[in-house]
Amino acid sequence: MRPKGSPEELEHRRQRALALLGEGLPPVEVAERIGVDRRSVRRWKAAARAGGAQALAAKPAAGRPPKLSPRLRPRLEKLLLGGAQKAGFPQDLWTCPRIAQLIARKFAVRYHVAHVSRLLRSLGWSPQRPVRQARERDEAAIQRWIKTDWPRIKKKPGG
Repeated sequence: MRPKGSPEELEHRRQRALALLGEGLPPVEVAERIGVDRRSVRRWKAAARAGGAQALAAKPAAGRPPKLSPRLRPRLEKLLLGGAQKAGFPQDLWTCPRIAQLIARKFAVRYHVAHVSRLLRSLGWSPQRPVRQARERDEAAIQRWIKTDWPRIKKKPGG
């Protein structure tokens, strides 16, 4: 299991362990101070002995590169902010299938519907539900009621 933290934070932790070992502390005490297993400290010590400090350097995260390149993501976000109707859909509501269609149409990149939410989360978006309102809703009448009738019927504090 991968430990928590960015690659830079993990590298800093390994470098700190190496510094403590350099001060003469035993691996068990270094492990306690840093909050890791003693075997990790011994592994880092062996790696540093064999390959120097570079052996403890942060490595790029493994995994498949994203289908939609980072330079195209701002364009996608701009399209999403424009609204679904502007993008050619009948209602102004974004759904994962619609976003997958938009990406395929505009960027020639196919995303499975289930993975669109991950892409949206990486852009800082979160799922939202539209507020349901009656078609007959009269906003002016509601504001008038709030200003005139509500203060008249509202319970007064302490009364």
